Amino acid sequence: MALLPIITAPDPRLKRKAAPVERVDSTVRRLLADMLETMYAASGIGLAGPQIGQLLRVIVVDITENDEDPAPLKMVNPEIIDVAEENVDYEEGCLSLPEHYAKVVRPRGITVRYLDETGASRELQAEDMLATCIQHEIDHLDGILFVDRVSAVRRNMILRKLIKAKKSSDLPDYAELSSAIKAPI
Repeated sequence: MALLPIITAPDPRLKRKAAPVERVDSTVRRLLADMLETMYAASGIGLAGPQIGQLLRVIVVDITENDEDPAPLKMVNPEIIDVAEENVDYEEGCLSLPEHYAKVVRPRGITVRYLDETGASRELQAEDMLATCIQHEIDHLDGILFVDRVSAVRRNMILRKLIKAKKSSDLPDYAELSSAIKAPI
């Protein structure tokens, strides 16, 4: 497996719509495994194809805490087929907008249909944090960032800070950080 570079905003690739995956094969399975490894190395709970420069409808999610056994979800061509009437707001962050957070209102529960890593069709009912995380990652597949769901003032403030940080190279290189952590002592 390999760590992949995570694209940070503002980068135009994050605003592009991802294409459906035609067939789940060994290349797609490898991509999902690399995405999962990259997400864990960056201490994230979700990652979408566009965030690593792959404009494919693939996401990985794992909302377990550090003291719990991992429970990763690998989803190909995920689509929300039902949403709860009740909404909830969570303080969201994103690996593509490091160190920035904002409250986002989303449906409390969803039903999502997707292909698993074997190509089998699955449906999952998710609530609360898991539902929010899946919705956040599916947004990435449609070129939507969590800051697109907050006020224009808050969005512009976050994007200005990211532009400034990018210019001064203050953004972390997750692959570099991970290799430093895993380096033998």
